[in-house]
Amino acid sequence: QVQLVESGGGLVQAGGSLRLSCVASGSRVSSSAVGWYRQGPGKQRELVASITSGGSTVYADSIKGRFTISRDNAKNTIYLQMNSLKPEDTAVYYCNVLTVLRNMYWGQGTQVTVSS
Repeated sequence: QVQLVESGGGLVQAGGSLRLSCVASGSRVSSSAVGWYRQGPGKQRELVASITSGGSTVYADSIKGRFTISRDNAKNTIYLQMNSLKPEDTAVYYCNVLTVLRNMYWGQGTQVTVSS
């Protein structure tokens, strides 16, 4: 059973930074494609950033240059460093893992609120 536990969300002023963490158990993040998604109020869930097992990254245009996805294989943890936050970044952020067996898992989400 794969479990993902996110942390690091909170309330921050525009221009501030947060780092989200996602600790995985039951699956090695080093051999999986992992990513962060978000769902803002009244919006559909959207991809923020992803990283493959080979290290290739993809970023949404809206956050390029501000957010960085990374992974610590030793800690089996995925990170999302968010800088220069904007009010439109307010959302629930979800961690996602796609295993080598093509099974997809989600975390419970962590709220990020950016005040203007």
